[in-house]
This record gives sequence, structure tokens and C-alpha cells, in this order.
Amino acid sequence: MAGLDKNADFSGKTKSATTSTFFNRSLTIHGRTVADSNPKSHNLNPSLNRTTSITKFYTPVESVGTSIKGKVKNLCRLFESSKPAKPAPAAEIPLKQKSGKSLLPESRISPFSTLNNSVIRLPGTEDRIVVYFTSLRGIRRTYEDCYAVRMIFRGFRVWIDERDVSMDIAYRKELQIAMGEKSVSLPQVFIMGKYVGGADVIKSLFEIGELAKILKEFPMRQPGFVCHCCGDIRFVPCSNCSGSKKLFDEDEDRLKRCPDCNENGLIRCPDCSS
Repeated sequence: MAGLDKNADFSGKTKSATTSTFFNRSLTIHGRTVADSNPKSHNLNPSLNRTTSITKFYTPVESVGTSIKGKVKNLCRLFESSKPAKPAPAAEIPLKQKSGKSLLPESRISPFSTLNNSVIRLPGTEDRIVVYFTSLRGIRRTYEDCYAVRMIFRGFRVWIDERDVSMDIAYRKELQIAMGEKSVSLPQVFIMGKYVGGADVIKSLFEIGELAKILKEFPMRQPGFVCHCCGDIRFVPCSNCSGSKKLFDEDEDRLKRCPDCNENGLIRCPDCSS
């Protein structure tokens, strides 16, 4: 019985020692217990030593923060060095002399003032605004530019002579002769018989306020005015041939081409396009 008790005591001690050694944090972190006096435990293999592995891979929070700050500073220096140097402030351009005359170029003061020297003219349109455009949507950019220019002029409520080259081929030939070119982009604007430009020029004049000054010389229409005859389409079916483009000649007993309408059997609206 005594032998059994000794074995029990011995086994119990061994179990408790093993349990305490397993859950001892000192052993977990430092690789040995505080009460361990066995010299062999100090000569563990470096690959199995937890202290070495933790020290090797563990980096304190402070050192991580320092390294991140250093990287951020390096990145900031990199971007700051790549930024172009700020140009030196240019001297202010004097707007007026003592005599009251402006020192700026005439084109900077009024872009429309240079149109007096425009070589391109459209005879017979000195009293109106002529816009060559297209109502076809085959090319999206061209259609959007034409629509934008027409809406700008309509916003001022002035009457404009809209000439749709897709509805009458004669307008296309007329524009080609005026511009002296076969391939002409749309839209094209003439004001008082003088060539102004395309969509970009009209938009620029509108944004800087010069277009409003130019259009003051033209009478304004009533708000919401729409032609009751053509609905602002500017064309109506030919009244001579009813849009068929053909007439019957009784003398020759055959059909002839109607001389009044265009290739689409249309004529200009007599009310709004005269």
C-alpha cells in the first residue's frame, strides 16, 4: 500500500509539474521556466527557441510607426520634387492709359471687331443672321453643334435665316461657293453678311457676352413665337406640284420637272423665310 501511495504521490507530482510547466507563461515566452535548473534547457536549438523566433519576427508598434512615417516623408519628397516650380507672378497688364485708351489688343476687347476685315461675305444677307446647319443626326457631334447654335440664337428671340443643307442641296452649293471650299463643316454663321465662324466661335462669343451686344441691333420676336405655316421647319410642300416634283405638260403630252420646288418637293416657307 505504501508503494502504491508513493507511486500515487510521485505520479501526482509529475502531473502537476507537467501541467504547471505547460501553462507557465515564462516558458511560453522565454523558452524556460523560472525554477528550471537543468542546464540543457539553456542550450536549445535556435530553430526551436521561441525567444529567438519572437524577437526575429516581432516588431514593436513604435518602430512600425517610425518606419511608416519615414516612408510617408520619402513619398512626399518624391512628389514635391516632381511638381513644377510655380511661375513667377507676371506683371499686371495695364488696362488703360492715362488718356483712357486701352492697351489690350483689339481682338481681346471685342472679338467681333475683327469681322470688319473678314474676307468671306454672303451677298444679300446684310440685314439678317444666316445659319447653315443640318437636321440629320447621322453624325452626332455635328448635329449637337448645330442644335446648340440654333438654341443660342433662339434664346435671344431674334429672327434667324436657318438654311438646312440636308433639306435643300442649293444651300450646300451656296455655302461652298461662299467659303471657297468643297468640304465645309457645320454649322456656319453669317451675321450682317459677314462670316463669323462655327459652333466654337459662337459659343465663345456667347460666354463672354459679346454676342448679346451684337444682337442688340436686331429686332426681337414675341416669346414662344412659332410659325403657324411651317412650324419653324422653314419648308412647306410645293403648292404647284403638291410635292411630287412633276408637272404634266399638255402641249408636249408628258411629265416635266417642277421648276418651283427643290429635290425634295419643298419650297421655302413664304411667311417666315422671306
